[in-house]
Amino acid sequence: MSKKHIVVDPITRIEGHLRIEAVIDENNTIVDAYSSSTMFRGIETILQGRDPRDCGLLAMRICGVCTGTHYQRSIEAVEDAFEITIPKNARLVRNLIQGALYVHDHLVHFYHLHALDFVDVVSALSADPKATADEARKWAKVAGVSPYTYGESIFKEIQDRVAKFVKQGRLGIFGNGYWGNKHYKLTPEQNLIGVAHYLKALDIQRDLAKMQAIFGGKNPHPQSIVVGGVTCVQDIQNPSRIALFKQLLKDGTKFIKQAYLPDVYMAGTMYADEATDSKATFTELMQGKGVGGTGGGLLNYMSYGDFRLDDTGFYKSALLFPSGIVYNGDISKVEDVDPEKIAEDVTHSWYEGTKPLHPYDGQTIPNYTGLDKRADGIAYLKTNEKYSWIKSPIYNDSRVEVGPLARMVVGVARKDARITKYVMDFLTRGNLPVSVLFSTVGRTAARAIETTLMADVMVEWVDELAANAAGGDLSTWTEFDFDKVSVKTKGMGLAEAPRGSLGHWVRVENGKVANYQAVVPSTWNAAPRDYKGRMGAYEASLIGTKVADPEQPLEIIRTIHSFDPCIACAVHVVDTKGKELGVYKIDTQCSI
Repeated sequence: MSKKHIVVDPITRIEGHLRIEAVIDENNTIVDAYSSSTMFRGIETILQGRDPRDCGLLAMRICGVCTGTHYQRSIEAVEDAFEITIPKNARLVRNLIQGALYVHDHLVHFYHLHALDFVDVVSALSADPKATADEARKWAKVAGVSPYTYGESIFKEIQDRVAKFVKQGRLGIFGNGYWGNKHYKLTPEQNLIGVAHYLKALDIQRDLAKMQAIFGGKNPHPQSIVVGGVTCVQDIQNPSRIALFKQLLKDGTKFIKQAYLPDVYMAGTMYADEATDSKATFTELMQGKGVGGTGGGLLNYMSYGDFRLDDTGFYKSALLFPSGIVYNGDISKVEDVDPEKIAEDVTHSWYEGTKPLHPYDGQTIPNYTGLDKRADGIAYLKTNEKYSWIKSPIYNDSRVEVGPLARMVVGVARKDARITKYVMDFLTRGNLPVSVLFSTVGRTAARAIETTLMADVMVEWVDELAANAAGGDLSTWTEFDFDKVSVKTKGMGLAEAPRGSLGHWVRVENGKVANYQAVVPSTWNAAPRDYKGRMGAYEASLIGTKVADPEQPLEIIRTIHSFDPCIACAVHVVDTKGKELGVYKIDTQCSI
């Protein structure tokens, strides 16, 4: 059997540095795959010995995208350690900050990081603008909404702009695409819709980011969350701040429902043939039948749960996204998440260690062993040894996928009324089987479903916050005596980030951090094989994928992008010998 080794490095349109190696057979079908992060993250070591109340401000630097999520999880880990319950206003503000991040992040992901895996930009040049407007109306009707405010003239104007760029050889942000690849399936008119909304989303995402800044102080790296609550008392009292948040949310929701949602229906329908090998009904899936599709992968889904809906206390509140684990795509069964069953393995990771460790006991000791330089001049991963800076998380000795798809799957398995309604409404309107979710396309659709749900529920939260403040409750912080806390304690902040389950674990001794570990969503998904040789979610999702042209691995990129990789959980750049790469001096008094 003839096999070919494909190296895609770097995977672009992601946050951070990611390498994918795949082995394809004579039919161009992927039979093996390896995922490697090529940047080191050492922030856990930086946090050791610090005051735990300061951890959030440093931990948010783990990532340049989900800054506020890491910030809040770190704060919550400390609150858990010191048994602090925050006030209602603080809970609502935190929900709104995180909700704003979700809608912003998901919109940016679909249009600016993932859409060009479905949309052929150059094909849009041959579209008929009038037919494009008709096509946009058709998909808006499927979504049950009015079309976004684009007519024939605007589509023609956008088409002319792109044509000018192509003629001048300056495609810019649309450069270096696999335009013309036969695995692009949208019509020219559908491609023009995608390009037009891609450009409009650049404006929309800027306004969505402002929502996080209203209560967070700024974006990225909000500053208003502290151990015990939040500090934005004046923003809660000020009706104009509440009104601005609601207006930005209203404008963003219009684009989400009238452009984003119809576009996902369009892409999901046109690519539905590769989304599932099954036409299973909802009832059959609830009986554990009919799972499978291109990009499905592990089919084990985990959600820690997130967005507290009441004030009964840490890990006791009702949640917008329920907690649970579904194995083998069988949504007729769901198990509770037990944090004690979480561990990280480093058998195939560039760290020292001999056995899986719980995050409370985790270690981050680099052990880089290099690449395999072969005769063809290409440096390959040493896939039988260590080959990634990402550790391999394990739950109950199983590999699992996390993210929006996992949250929707667990929500349906839990029979959560709100989530089930949004999922089934999307599938019914698109005339799609439930089994389409277990695929690359389904992973993308789940993110759109979640975005719509989040935009709607935030209206409820902001109204609840305004009513609570108007009623005279301005409490935003729970006082606590740090000095009276026991000498040794530990806590965890387990919740969800846009990309999936995120956990921060801290052990405190004598008022200082003795150990700190963060297991981020892309750690779960992008991890290499574990001590039993079992694949991570990225790797498993590629198996069985047909590649139309090995020189243009569009299908690999499309499936990996469906997870929305965020690999830059790093603050160090090191060479393999530990040599200093450079020293830079900043003159803070310099003026321009």
